[in-house]
Amino acid sequence: MRMSLWCILLALVAVLNVTSADELQTVDETELLKLIKEEHYVVALFCPSSSMEKCTKFEEVITSVREDMMEILDGEGRMVKLMDSPNVEEYDVAKMGLPLVVMFRNGLPVIYDGPPQEDIMLEQLFWYKEPGVQDLDDSSFEHLTQAASGATTGDWLVMFFTPSCQLCHRLTAALETVACKHRGRTNVARVNKETSGEKTGRRFELGLEDKPDFILFRHGSMYRYQVDKYDPESLSSFIAGFYKNYPAQAIPLPKSPFDELVQLWVDYLKGNKEINVGELQNYLNAYPLLMGSFLCVPVLLVVALLLFMRSEEEPNPREEEENEESKKED
Repeated sequence: MRMSLWCILLALVAVLNVTSADELQTVDETELLKLIKEEHYVVALFCPSSSMEKCTKFEEVITSVREDMMEILDGEGRMVKLMDSPNVEEYDVAKMGLPLVVMFRNGLPVIYDGPPQEDIMLEQLFWYKEPGVQDLDDSSFEHLTQAASGATTGDWLVMFFTPSCQLCHRLTAALETVACKHRGRTNVARVNKETSGEKTGRRFELGLEDKPDFILFRHGSMYRYQVDKYDPESLSSFIAGFYKNYPAQAIPLPKSPFDELVQLWVDYLKGNKEINVGELQNYLNAYPLLMGSFLCVPVLLVVALLLFMRSEEEPNPREEEENEESKKED
């Protein structure tokens, strides 16, 4: 009798272990954020209850390749599941309402955009293991992209953003996905057009609205992305050939310091922006002669005008003598 009970207990334990191995640990948003901070790699499956059948397929694939995936991630990873998490909107900009697999690499998210198939998932997550997006600024943009000289470094898809743009922050995962997917073929970068990339933003006549601006630099021409769809599939389609539906524009040359300074004042006079005291100080430090000349021009014009008006008002002594002589003769 006792032996039978022991056999039943062992069988139940075995069943529970199998069930546990076939399922991912379910966590909430707080637990996920803690894992992201503590672990080098976290693979999270976001499951909407409205699509449980597809969620089950992805969960089965992830659990079946768990050991191989841990080997790919150097043994430093966790795989979890979230049900109906509102945080999925931070990564799923398309809002498809479908299962979403996101891998966090030291906190940086990237989306698995493939089917629920073991080999494809392993290969893609291995390919997406390292970050892909580059950060460019005014000092590095032209040097790395070589946009004006024909882009010998390859094609570049660049997102220009502002720090206050919430959509731009939500595009982090989508942009990383595009960068990893096209690694080795197309470079993907981002530029802060309000701070460190302000001159580059003005070069391409970009405003400071809280929205992303995408430009593809290819073979000495640039193509502006004009669709309000920013999911990885749409951006990849643009890179792969959809850009041909937009006009190829000439890439403007980098502006000279004088052109930049003139544009700064023009934008101010038009009311497009306020004068940035810090930027003026940078110009003063970098180009003292240029700034001195630029600031002296209005002063010199005022002085010249005053001298001209004064010369008009003062009588000419020679004219007075001639007038007096003509009166005496009369």
